[in-house]
Amino acid sequence: MPLLAAYFQRARAEMPPQLRQAFDAHGLTARHGSVLPQLAGGQRLSVTEVAALLGVSLSTASELVGRLSEAGLIDRTEDPANRRRTLVSLREEFRPAVESFVATRSAPLLRALDTLSPRDRAGFLAGLAAWSREVQP
Repeated sequence: MPLLAAYFQRARAEMPPQLRQAFDAHGLTARHGSVLPQLAGGQRLSVTEVAALLGVSLSTASELVGRLSEAGLIDRTEDPANRRRTLVSLREEFRPAVESFVATRSAPLLRALDTLSPRDRAGFLAGLAAWSREVQP
């Protein structure tokens, strides 16, 4: 795990300038950044769905979404089918930056997976899934 620390620490430096500027100007952190890939597919999600995807409480998801909205990275709209529900989406002008960042950060893992045999890849992914389940709150 210590060998991976440097990779995670340089994430901010690998952000596209437009995204890094927004993060710096508004004091956003990696926790806020974890919301953006969830919205990169173009869908609108409820705050409850964001909470479930991230494995955080509704109040935490609401805080993350609120700060991202204040920074101008996402839009919040009322769900026309249920006025008590808030839907969030990535602002289109930030979509290319988020997609670029996700691709840059994913590339080393994808290259590593390409070097593994199908059996080893399946074992690695099974181990990663097991670890993920263990660290869920």
